[in-house]
Amino acid sequence: MDVKMVNIGFGNLVMSSRIVAILSPDSAPLKRIVNEARSQGVLLDASFGRKTRAVLVLDDRHVLLSALNPETIAQRLTTKVANS
Repeated sequence: MDVKMVNIGFGNLVMSSRIVAILSPDSAPLKRIVNEARSQGVLLDASFGRKTRAVLVLDDRHVLLSALNPETIAQRLTTKVANS
């Protein structure tokens, strides 16, 4: 079993197979999703106090915040897949 990890900023890594969606946090529905995840205890903040630029939804319904742009994370994800 080969585990592929993607860097989501500041040395934080996520298994690429667990990522369902990489979204921009600007819309009202996404802000509601983040608030609901926070209240349910399934929010993981990997932004290190910086502005959240990407919201990652994982297959186990955890929501992950990152300070990197969604395009940057997607590029890192596709680079990892292409190099496999």
